Amino acid sequence: MSWLDKILPSRIRANKDNKASVPEGLWHKCASCETVIYRAEFEKNLNVCPKCNHHGRLSARKRADVILDSDSKLEILTDIKPVDMLNFKDKDKYKDKLTATQKKTGETDALVVYEGKINSVPVIACFFEYSFFGGSMGSVVGEKFSKAINRCIDDSIALLCFSASGGARMQESLFSLFQMAKTSSSLNKLSESRLPYISVLTDPTMGGVSASLAMLGDINIAEPNALIGFAGPRVIEQTVGEKLPNGFQRSEFLQDHGAIDFILNRSEQKNKLSEIIRLLMSNLNEGKTI
Repeated sequence: MSWLDKILPSRIRANKDNKASVPEGLWHKCASCETVIYRAEFEKNLNVCPKCNHHGRLSARKRADVILDSDSKLEILTDIKPVDMLNFKDKDKYKDKLTATQKKTGETDALVVYEGKINSVPVIACFFEYSFFGGSMGSVVGEKFSKAINRCIDDSIALLCFSASGGARMQESLFSLFQMAKTSSSLNKLSESRLPYISVLTDPTMGGVSASLAMLGDINIAEPNALIGFAGPRVIEQTVGEKLPNGFQRSEFLQDHGAIDFILNRSEQKNKLSEIIRLLMSNLNEGKTI
């Protein structure tokens, strides 16, 4: 006990020792406007800031809960798992990183696929999990996405994909880059079957994913202020030696320049997506082209 504690009255010492502590994780600070929000309110608002409308990231399964009807949702293609074909190693072995990431996230890889309905409209829905290697596309992501397309063709239903990815997975080298061609080819088969594909780009959608499956939708939709592109803005600035325009590679900029069809707030997505898919499928059944 210090000399100060000895001369302080016991009541004051008790108050000093029993300071109320705020539990960790109770509050969330908006990454855009820096408003401090009660976390329960933030999550109730689907990870969207109620003050500035900044759309924070959602996990794949949380997004699936928001978009798909709860009584129809069934995860599929769960038996496809990653393999370290190259015995890749940088600071750590890829195999060890996979095991650690699987344990941390509870996912086997960066894509979760469901068969389900949106407001009673049947779909196959793919959701990228950004917390798994930055949502990077490796062999498992490409295989799951292609098999999801096969399921759409077999059942004559639409495909929906929510992208959130840093691009191709460098630990899988060329096997990862092959998935760009593989998914694009599979989407061509879906198009030949005259079935709709709706792509929703969320923050961030970059690299090989943006250069393949994410931008090949019959309708390409983005969330507000999502970062969308191939190389990042800092890389481009350093390469061209010029300052980029304000908002470059953000969804609003892409919409203004015709790269995406429209921007949709998270709270509106379920109803709007079900309307679009219902309309496209009804046109298909009537013999009209998409």
